[in-house]
Amino acid sequence: MGALTRSVRNISRRKMRAILVIIALGFSMAIMISIPSGIVANQEAAQRLTENFNSTISNMQEEINKTSTLIECSTSSGQGTFSSAPSGMPPGMPSGTPFGRFGQEEIFVNETVGDEIRSIDGVKDVVPFFEKSSNETTSETINTPRGEFTITRPLYTITGVCLNSSFIDDYSILPTNITAGRNLREGDSDVLVMSLNLTHYFGLAVGGKAEINGKSFTVVGICNSTGGGFTGTRTVYMNLSQAQAITGEIGNVSRFDVYAEDVSYVDGITEVINAAYSDLRVTTYKDRLTNFENMQTMYNETLNNAQSTLGQTETVATQEIIVAVVATSLIVLFVMLYTVRERTKEIGTLKAIGFSTWNVMSQFMLEGILISLMAGVAGIAIGSIGAPFLSSLLLPHISLFGGSSSSRFQSGFGSVSPGTTGSESVTAALSPQLMLLAFGVAVLLGALGSLYPAWRAARIRPAEAMRYE
Repeated sequence: MGALTRSVRNISRRKMRAILVIIALGFSMAIMISIPSGIVANQEAAQRLTENFNSTISNMQEEINKTSTLIECSTSSGQGTFSSAPSGMPPGMPSGTPFGRFGQEEIFVNETVGDEIRSIDGVKDVVPFFEKSSNETTSETINTPRGEFTITRPLYTITGVCLNSSFIDDYSILPTNITAGRNLREGDSDVLVMSLNLTHYFGLAVGGKAEINGKSFTVVGICNSTGGGFTGTRTVYMNLSQAQAITGEIGNVSRFDVYAEDVSYVDGITEVINAAYSDLRVTTYKDRLTNFENMQTMYNETLNNAQSTLGQTETVATQEIIVAVVATSLIVLFVMLYTVRERTKEIGTLKAIGFSTWNVMSQFMLEGILISLMAGVAGIAIGSIGAPFLSSLLLPHISLFGGSSSSRFQSGFGSVSPGTTGSESVTAALSPQLMLLAFGVAVLLGALGSLYPAWRAARIRPAEAMRYE
């Protein structure tokens, strides 16, 4: 009876040990397969970031080339203020402090200024625009390389466009990238085009009714949101005169696009405007080109930083995989050695009844492989759920703006986890290839880890085994 009880206890201990070993090996296997998935996700994120940057640079270059005769004359317009100062800013900066264009007063000029500018020698056309922030506001928390802060800004911007057929045909004055419905056209009244992010906010679609400053408008088109960071600029586009009327700014505008007859007139027109209208901020082809070159330099530095950090990440990943492989092999080795020691008498009995050295050796190797295979299944199960977390925990985060290794992929002022590129997300996930690789590695490590214990078990002599306690 005592022998039977001991036998039952031994079997229970073996089962419990096997379960614990499978769980430990499973986590080790999960780490081994989650790290490559994290590397792949970061590589895809960097690739998409590169493509987005290259596309942006290309579009900017194309736009600059098209607007060599364009002189932008705008007033100062703000969109919001900080409700709390970001870390890294000067100590004691009070709430509401403007940063860049945020917090500046909206200023307008009379449309007649456009008529005066039109009379300047070399001016071909003057196109007026009206932009005014809504009375409704929204607060957003922003993560930047310099810290976290909250901004309060208008919910959307009302943009009035002069729906003159000659302007529409000759210049880029209407919103682009219409995703649903149609664009504005000459003669439109009581209708508007709305940015996509604003339709999401209001839950509207083409044909829906939007109330802007107490007046009802029909949404005839939806366009992609413009601007980076801060979830993009929410905008409604409408007829210029109606935008002026609903905001109480009849006869006023916030910007003129001045077109010169040719490039040779640009400098002269700019000098006259600067001298006569000090309230207007003038931007020419040269200014846009300088901004473009600065942006291109920043993009190149960002991409170089990303590639450098990716290289460091891959080095760390290789080291971690090696550690995981060694740990898994050692776990199998020690478990199988303990199993051989515990089952010495059983091995002796098997040898005594005619089991060959190869039979004993293959049995223990098979046990080691089966344990590793079950661990592989457990590892795939754990990795399928926890791959994003494990890869984020074990791999250095990609720093694109010269921050520490704890920085993350960032676009504009937004911040997202590794494997993301602004609005597009690349999440670390296990591919079928990685799952097959996990099974292959499990078999290999099980065989290698149990090879020596199996060989040792096969060399035990029956007489010695029977005397073992």
